[in-house]
Amino acid sequence: MLQRREYFPNVIEMNYQARQRLGCCVYLIFDQSEWMLIDIGYEDTVPEIVELIRQMDFPLANCKYLVLTHPDVDHAQGARKFCELVGDTQIVAHPGAVKPLADADRIRTFAEISAQGISLDIQPIQVDRQVDEGDTLEVGDIKIEVWHTPGHTDSQLAFRWNELLFSGDNIFRDGGVGAIDAHHGSDIPAFIKSLQRIKDSDAKWLLPSHGPAFHKDDATLQQAIDRLDAYQHLSDFGTCAIDWPLLDEWEEELIAGDKPQR
Repeated sequence: MLQRREYFPNVIEMNYQARQRLGCCVYLIFDQSEWMLIDIGYEDTVPEIVELIRQMDFPLANCKYLVLTHPDVDHAQGARKFCELVGDTQIVAHPGAVKPLADADRIRTFAEISAQGISLDIQPIQVDRQVDEGDTLEVGDIKIEVWHTPGHTDSQLAFRWNELLFSGDNIFRDGGVGAIDAHHGSDIPAFIKSLQRIKDSDAKWLLPSHGPAFHKDDATLQQAIDRLDAYQHLSDFGTCAIDWPLLDEWEEELIAGDKPQR
């Protein structure tokens, strides 16, 4: 049996367990005879992840859920392969993720970004259980609260258990946030509300979908909120902005006949 390197009690993060970067963070939560995963990552790392789980003596048949924080390819591509190897388990996601996953929508899942030469395979994935704000996932005696935290995508989920918040692509240790892209379903005002909710919560630890877990730091969260608030009024993210004051200023200058300022 492989020694279980618990990230927190009853929580194993598979990159940390493997002592190498496998892809996005994959969290295994367990209690009694049951276990679940939050995200799975790319398909090519699934066999290694499943073998690690097997070596840690988790019966594959006891996987209760594979929960997808959102439908991006780097989080969900391996879902079908995982179910093939593990057997009967429920794929869980937000209602807004159901269609992009079922349609294998290459734009909404970030599988196709032609301008950057990104073209990844993604097959249709059927969601077995839809969860939304206020729902609960149970593993053994552990009860995990589902948060809907849109912004990065309209279907982004986070999961609260005691002092831990599995925070998805909402915020990372360096203060960065999940990519903002109109084609992807990003929404800056919603993102700000989600970050404010995380900041106002009494969670002590944030376990993101990329990079290391970190102690919740209100100053870091506020910096991200302030940055996104500024983006609402700039051209940086195009149609994700709610207005562009510069154009109003320019119109006033045109009417007044103002020349460029020296």
